Amino acid sequence: MCIGVPGQIRTIDGNQAKVDVCGIQRDVDLTLVGSCDENGQPRLGQWVLVHVGFAMSVINEAEARDTLDALQKHV
Repeated sequence: MCIGVPGQIRTIDGNQAKVDVCGIQRDVDLTLVGSCDENGQPRLGQWVLVHVGFAMSVINEAEARDTLDALQKHV
């Protein structure tokens, strides 16, 4: 089992992004989710689940907040 941590995409350069994860800027690979959404728009501002430097899935803000709250309770 692995745990993905929610982060918000701040900048995109190709398939690489700077993602804000709990206030820390992380380099994240967007290859698995794509740097653009289904409408061809850059994913700037969108939330992703990050695991070992890769965005594993795109999530909405409510899911991100719920996950962050749950993780905070276990830390």
